[in-house]
Amino acid sequence: MRLELLPTEPAHAEALATALADRALNEHIGGEPSTAEQWRSRLGQWADRRSPDGGQAWLNWVVVERAGGAVVGWLQATVVGSSADVAYVVGTPWQGRAYATEAARALLDHLGATGVTEVSLLVAPANAPSAAVARHLGLSPDGTEVDGELRWSRCT
Repeated sequence: MRLELLPTEPAHAEALATALADRALNEHIGGEPSTAEQWRSRLGQWADRRSPDGGQAWLNWVVVERAGGAVVGWLQATVVGSSADVAYVVGTPWQGRAYATEAARALLDHLGATGVTEVSLLVAPANAPSAAVARHLGLSPDGTEVDGELRWSRCT
């Protein structure tokens, strides 16, 4: 594997802010890229790896290129029982190299090994590259729309 997945920690804030600074990454989700301080706050909130009520596991990883050690993206899985909602983002300079597919496949393998049998993710209709990643992972649109995005899912 060309990539390594490391559990997030506040020390990753600067690298994530730099890797994900391109405004184009927010084209489909809206908003502005997060600053290092915003990342630091978010990463601190995720440190327990559980939602405040304890009902969800919050699993978050930075995606690191093994050659050179650059942080290139971020993955997340929100797990409830045997179901997980996942998300992924790879910085613009590293797109087109199948990094999102490779990292997300490793995430799904990890989730499967921990008993997750249903996986879903949301894709904006105009986000063809993200839809291609979902397709490569064996997911397909299930007809559900959430906040203007289409839900893709698979059961194992």
